[in-house]
Amino acid sequence: MEYKDYYKLLGVSRSASQDEISKAFKKLARTCHPDLNPGDCTAEGKFKEINEAYEVLRDPEKRKMYDTLGPNWQHGQNFQPPPGRENFRNFGGGGGGADFSDFFQTIFGASGGMGGFGGQNFGGGFGGGGYQRRPQRGQDVEASLELTLEEAYLGGSKSVTLQEEAVSPEGHPYLKPKTLSVNIPAGVRDNAKIRLAGQGYPGSGGGPTGDLYLKVMIRPHSRFKLEDVNVVVDLPVTPWEAVLGATLRVPTLDGEIDLTIPAGIGSGRKLRIRGKGLNGKTGRGDQLVRVMIQVPKELTDKERAQWEKLAKNSTFDPRAHH
Repeated sequence: MEYKDYYKLLGVSRSASQDEISKAFKKLARTCHPDLNPGDCTAEGKFKEINEAYEVLRDPEKRKMYDTLGPNWQHGQNFQPPPGRENFRNFGGGGGGADFSDFFQTIFGASGGMGGFGGQNFGGGFGGGGYQRRPQRGQDVEASLELTLEEAYLGGSKSVTLQEEAVSPEGHPYLKPKTLSVNIPAGVRDNAKIRLAGQGYPGSGGGPTGDLYLKVMIRPHSRFKLEDVNVVVDLPVTPWEAVLGATLRVPTLDGEIDLTIPAGIGSGRKLRIRGKGLNGKTGRGDQLVRVMIQVPKELTDKERAQWEKLAKNSTFDPRAHH
């Protein structure tokens, strides 16, 4: 039996984080999965090897033992197990059906296989020595949740389908759809996280399940723009509405309202409608209405004459103030 370098099999360094190990395994699993390479014995053998490597390196207890023994695994006298761990056999009844090498069987005495994937539970405790694995909480999971600006503003229930990692009865990892009903808080802001308790990876040794965090990503809107938690909309007005003032219908994210445009307002000025934005640290944001004065591109002879008369009689000089 030869020593297997599990780090080399997964293509990661010995100091790799659990996240790096998980990503490396998933990438390799997709490449050499037997279902994707039917009849390819090389692919099947490679798949079993990376399963074996991941079974060890994903589990802190197994990884620590593997790192301690290393290439000297045959020389048991060089390894002093911690008190109460003299018997490392029958590593918990996962029973997933993966085919582990003689090297793995000798070191870990495994009678089962992969009972989970990507952070799921691999089974119970160590048999024979009376040692029971401490319950460990499952890992949290983060995923993106795309929302329209209206959905973020109004909130409410939304059905979300995610891809969940699972393992077939034969021990093959795969992705399956998982549909959840998510309660969107009204006014949720961009990049906020919505926590779904108990929807993460299962714990080990009877530990609690981790949580799922949905990171909100608000899609660009055709009319409204976001400035932090404030919603901005442009309102086209005529020159005479800007000069004389007017009451105009203005769109908001929950319907149109009447807004008073004060006389003498300049183009680019912003009017505030309080409480019509998203939720911020200090409360609800506002809607800002940016006044955009528009002028006609084409004039009738009568209109041109009126504009020329106004230009002749007006004393207003916008450049006199600069």
